[in-house]
Amino acid sequence: MGLSVAEIEAVVREIAPVLTGGWVQKIHQPTPHAITLQVRGPGQTRSLFVSADPDTARLHFLTQRQPNPAAPPPFCQFLRAHIQGARLDGVEQVQGDRIVRFRMTARGGACSLIAQLTGKRADLLLLNAEDQILASLNTPREPVGKPYQPPAVRSRTSSRVDSQSLSLPDEDNPFPVSAAIERLYRQREEETARAQMRQSRLTEIRKRIKKASRRLEALQTDLDKAARFRDHARYGELLKTTLGKIHKGQERITVIDYFDPSTPELVIPLDPSKSPKGNMDDYFKKYRKHLGAEREIRPRLEAMMRELDAWRTELTAVESGAWEPPLRHEGRAAQLVHRRKPAIPKSQQARSGPFRRFESVDGLPIYVGRNARENEALTFKMARSDDLWLHARGTPGSHVVVRLEKGANPLPETIRDAATLALQYSDLKKSGKGEVIYTRRKWVRKVKGQSPGTVTVTQEKSIFVQLDRARLDRLKASAH
Repeated sequence: MGLSVAEIEAVVREIAPVLTGGWVQKIHQPTPHAITLQVRGPGQTRSLFVSADPDTARLHFLTQRQPNPAAPPPFCQFLRAHIQGARLDGVEQVQGDRIVRFRMTARGGACSLIAQLTGKRADLLLLNAEDQILASLNTPREPVGKPYQPPAVRSRTSSRVDSQSLSLPDEDNPFPVSAAIERLYRQREEETARAQMRQSRLTEIRKRIKKASRRLEALQTDLDKAARFRDHARYGELLKTTLGKIHKGQERITVIDYFDPSTPELVIPLDPSKSPKGNMDDYFKKYRKHLGAEREIRPRLEAMMRELDAWRTELTAVESGAWEPPLRHEGRAAQLVHRRKPAIPKSQQARSGPFRRFESVDGLPIYVGRNARENEALTFKMARSDDLWLHARGTPGSHVVVRLEKGANPLPETIRDAATLALQYSDLKKSGKGEVIYTRRKWVRKVKGQSPGTVTVTQEKSIFVQLDRARLDRLKASAH
């Protein structure tokens, strides 16, 4: 809710004597619906905040610096072109209304900035000497040259600044009304920002819980499938003792299970199209699949369960009100930060900045050099000592770096993702398979006198990779 008529009257009475006769030095637009005017008076500069936000329309001096966008919005640019450097001849409230007129003399002559602090119809407008509209903040489609007509007087808002609680002006607080208004709305905006951030965080957490739950379910399904082969090593060993009794075309064989203390008979299914040894090898192969799943999937499953527990704990904290959004200091003021990242055109996303950039299945960033000079920069300028470094063995190709936290170890699937990219962006791509070495970045050294990107590696490990089209498609979809 914006200021009442009485509050506007009180603050205008307080600030008008200080602003009148001053010069507009700088103009900023910190939010979509508000501007700040830096007005230079005798011996001092005051920063005036004027908001035309329908919910918080107001004006007052600022005691805390406002963050400003990197590039001024169109309305701010227009004001800078027309009234920056103007003399402020007077500040007056339209009698009985929530409208304040700033009379100015600019390079182009007399003009007025209208602060229309009227709720839903709140606006800032620049008028010429004949009160014709030159520009409008909230209604930019207002035709230029149209005579300004103030909105019809509607019901008034009640006062929220208790005049009895305001101290008299003194050396420490020369503008008590302005300070009280600033304090009131700062608290309200911080509460609103916190509420918005809590809601945004709730949405993000629920999204992540849903995604983690799907991953957890998929990993558990893979592990359960592999668990069917848990006993296949025993079947293979039992077949090994009876190979001479098996002939090709046989569909099953009954053996004594010597691994069971009660030595029961056990019927083992056979593939009639395979030889006795082929059946035995098949059981051992499936058992190794079980071991591989236990070795690779179970750590990921446990990590995903820990991650899911952490998200659920944070969800409980946010829902109960125990969670507080992060704060950032802006000068001396602690201000809530909640900003959208600027949108990047799709045409620029794949090529923005150096290196190709991907994300592993575990959410870790993977960087891939595009050429020899990028390989050099990636390995020796961007990568940190604990990052994982990969390269296709014995062939020209890209350097690949996985960003890791200090002391962290990459999960097996992240290693396989990065190795797939190292294979894809090397001369082994044509064969679709090959060996990839990996080590910590600190074990990679330049070779003096050689071309950029030429290195020696110590303490490396290796992994054999075959290009997995589904994995590669997922990685390419994550590219940015």
